[in-house]
Amino acid sequence: MEKRESLWDRCLDKGISRRSFIKSCVALTSLMGLSTDCLSKVVEAAEAKPLPVVIWIHGHECTGCDESFIRSASPLASDLVLSQIDLEYDHLLSAACGAPFEAHLEETIQKYKGQYILAVEGAVSTKDNGIFCMSGGHTFTHLLRHAAENAMAVIAYGTCAVSGGIQAAAPNPTGSSGIKMFVGNKPLINVPGCPPIPEVMTGVVMHVALFGAAPPLDGEGRPKQFYGNRIHDTCYRRPFFDAGLFAENYDDAGAKAGWCLYKLGCRGPETYNSCGNIRWYQGMSYPIQSGAACIGCSNPHFWDEGSFSDRLPKYDKIGDADKIGVGLAVMTTAGVAAHAVASVVQKGQRDVQEAQKGGAAE
Repeated sequence: MEKRESLWDRCLDKGISRRSFIKSCVALTSLMGLSTDCLSKVVEAAEAKPLPVVIWIHGHECTGCDESFIRSASPLASDLVLSQIDLEYDHLLSAACGAPFEAHLEETIQKYKGQYILAVEGAVSTKDNGIFCMSGGHTFTHLLRHAAENAMAVIAYGTCAVSGGIQAAAPNPTGSSGIKMFVGNKPLINVPGCPPIPEVMTGVVMHVALFGAAPPLDGEGRPKQFYGNRIHDTCYRRPFFDAGLFAENYDDAGAKAGWCLYKLGCRGPETYNSCGNIRWYQGMSYPIQSGAACIGCSNPHFWDEGSFSDRLPKYDKIGDADKIGVGLAVMTTAGVAAHAVASVVQKGQRDVQEAQKGGAAE
């Protein structure tokens, strides 16, 4: 790669109109979770900034994050890889392999010191000097340190890279962990999930690419625009939770009526992610919408937090889920309180038709 083109240069080379370029910038602005006020900055960056060089390395993982990434619909992963970033190294997406491929990795690191984005997928094996995970003839710990030392920023893709994932589950025989302790003082952006949502992955890398800096992060190093809300906050079943209407089994009348899955082990009240608003497969669905409880896959050590079907003991300061409807009856207005109390009575009967009539009357 002799010349580093900008996104606008690439559009010109492909005969893409200015109008289509601006539309792409509008889509990118939305994807990155930015307000429309930032559109001019996105356009300016897309016109002037060289396409970012990206190196993507793999530790202990299942390739699920890569598989998620290539299913991005906005932008399409093909457009991102071929037009919006310069992906120089990736085990899954690169045609090359073997010694020449590893030599190209080293050449890229040396040529673009301090300029490339390092994407990391998978946990780090630390036991026995890291011999349980090798890459290109070296331990992954060696590769990670070397690649991170010369990177502009590091993105930890997936719960494995962020906190160890399933490799770090008890008894953790390989001593696997997240990558944080191996990246030094480089900016680190954590994108947890097993796997992360495709559009979240593309949104994060494009933010770094266009602005040369990490997006606003929370206390755990996660992008606020994608991890600022709990699954619980954006869940369409939330009204049933507030009313005290819970499915007791996956095949009971409450489950069929779309009632809250909290009692079936749903981790939505403690899990921060964008599943409820971005969803998966071009916004088609997500686990809760398909009838399955959230397992909290973006939480650290979620594999070790008991059976996925075990109900959480408490919900924040409100307490036992059985009492939530009654609690709301005291705290809310008289009309809403009456509805909440009626709902608590109805949940014992599990009569879907009566619940629907009550909703219609409300």
